[in-house]
Amino acid sequence: MREPLTEDERATLATVHPDWAITADAMSRTFVFEDFSAAMAFVTRVALAAEALDHHPDIDIRWNKVTLRLTTHSAGALTEMDSILAAAFDGFVTGE
Repeated sequence: MREPLTEDERATLATVHPDWAITADAMSRTFVFEDFSAAMAFVTRVALAAEALDHHPDIDIRWNKVTLRLTTHSAGALTEMDSILAAAFDGFVTGE
């Protein structure tokens, strides 16, 4: 799960995670919330999910906006773990 994705697997990420910007070694998305409290509640959920998988995103908080950046630092690339967390984080805002 922590092996770098192939070029084809990275290309599939764009289809599976259309709201995420995907580069060669990372994927990022900005989530917008009603207010700071809602943004922080989301960040708490992100932290708990990340800790459970021992895979942690870079997090930037700007009042009601939260930008998450996923990459697998030990691999220096995107891995399946990044895709798994992206799906979890998307589910937090869609209720899935």
